[in-house]
Amino acid sequence: MDPRAERIYNAADYVKQQLGLLRPEVGIVLGSGLGKLADKIENAVIIPYRVIPGFPVSTAIGHKGNYIIGSLGGKTVIAMQGRLHFYEGYSMDLVTLPIRVMKVLGIKYLFVSNAAGGVNYNFRIGDLMIINDHINKLPNPLVGPNLEDFGPRFPDMTRPYDPKIRTKAKEIAAEMDIEVKEGVYIAGTGPSYETPSEYKYFRMIGADAVGMSTIPEVIVARHSDIPVFGMSVITNEAHDDYAEDYVNDGDAVVRAADAAADKMTSLFSRLIESL
Repeated sequence: MDPRAERIYNAADYVKQQLGLLRPEVGIVLGSGLGKLADKIENAVIIPYRVIPGFPVSTAIGHKGNYIIGSLGGKTVIAMQGRLHFYEGYSMDLVTLPIRVMKVLGIKYLFVSNAAGGVNYNFRIGDLMIINDHINKLPNPLVGPNLEDFGPRFPDMTRPYDPKIRTKAKEIAAEMDIEVKEGVYIAGTGPSYETPSEYKYFRMIGADAVGMSTIPEVIVARHSDIPVFGMSVITNEAHDDYAEDYVNDGDAVVRAADAAADKMTSLFSRLIESL
């Protein structure tokens, strides 16, 4: 067996043993400062990454590093309370390992979230942006021998973010009087924040928000034909016209994400309920 597949199945077997009869329908990835959604999961089973065979450990600010399995929106969900990043030094196989484990566990949908910089001049700190497409500047996680158990060699990426779920999300947001933006997410390797010239370049090529994650997870989910819904919380203004003393601050990003997390939590819960 391919050692990558062996790692996935071993980890999935361990998680299954902890879950008993529970079988998650929806996977959720919680980004920087967005872990409080996990507090809304009822009858939660918490599995730290560090105890799962072959699993790396999240080291990023605002990422606790747990699988949390339980009930949200009337569905059994499995949430990543903290993701893994390429900038932490992990290979793409490890960055996307938790998503493939979710696939083996049987998820039918994947919800991803992140904290992002607002490249679009119309975005403000605290805005929620439904991701309708992305631009990838990270290594593609499908490079290397194809894992035939999970999907085809050349998966289609015409609609990486499910149009029907996006439409439903906008309807629910309107019902709840939650303003949402919609746009294109671009991801680079990090961990340094981008320069003003890079922000300008991203805007010119069609990006609305920028971050350092999410896209590898989306690619492996779509490789396995799992519908994806993505949302960014705008935590800083990623512009090229800063004041002379402006500094991007990681702790401030987490605080801004935390402040917007209640709205995102309510929206995710209602949207999961509607599936």
